[in-house]
Amino acid sequence: MAKQRTDNGYSMIELVCTLSVLAVLVMGTIPMAQNAVTRQKEMRLRETLRDMRAAIDEFKRDTLGACAQGATNSTNQIGGGSNGVPTDPRSRVVIDDCKIFETDNIDRYPPSLDILVSGVKVKPRAPDVRGGSGLHEGEKQATEINSEKEIKKVYLRELPVDPITGEKDWQLRSSYQNVDADSWDEVNVFDVRSNAEGEALNGEKYRDF
Repeated sequence: MAKQRTDNGYSMIELVCTLSVLAVLVMGTIPMAQNAVTRQKEMRLRETLRDMRAAIDEFKRDTLGACAQGATNSTNQIGGGSNGVPTDPRSRVVIDDCKIFETDNIDRYPPSLDILVSGVKVKPRAPDVRGGSGLHEGEKQATEINSEKEIKKVYLRELPVDPITGEKDWQLRSSYQNVDADSWDEVNVFDVRSNAEGEALNGEKYRDF
């Protein structure tokens, strides 16, 4: 008896159609995946710039009342800044390292980004209110407490990497430069921007973030 065979496979046309549909689906998902990665980098860039600008502003607040003209350290003013200008209540210390300020940095913004990482010497804005002989025998007097070893404040844990360029090549601008300045004058750091070329997904330039 002759065996009867049945073909259960796909035809060539069916295979071609199936592969074509899969190719279209794959080609459609690749741009979506790339956009998702780019969007994540742009979000991190905005957060990084926000953190650095917050550190710059915090440094600026701590300079109020610091380093009078010709002084080598800061006077410990209580509740006030230089020339009677009240300090920001968010600032609990005053910068006590006058050597970091050049004469042309009148605005007292940080001289560089690196100094935000390395830190500066500071002192409390108000003296320790504890006085007398203390609550327990052997406690330090108020004058001794206020003259303890120097305190160093760090504003950034590390210099961040630009998520777009993958480098620490930030574009800096001082408080004496225009927004469209091409190079940094090295007087102080007033603003930080990305050095990346191109535009974001929303059409905004990375350097305008």
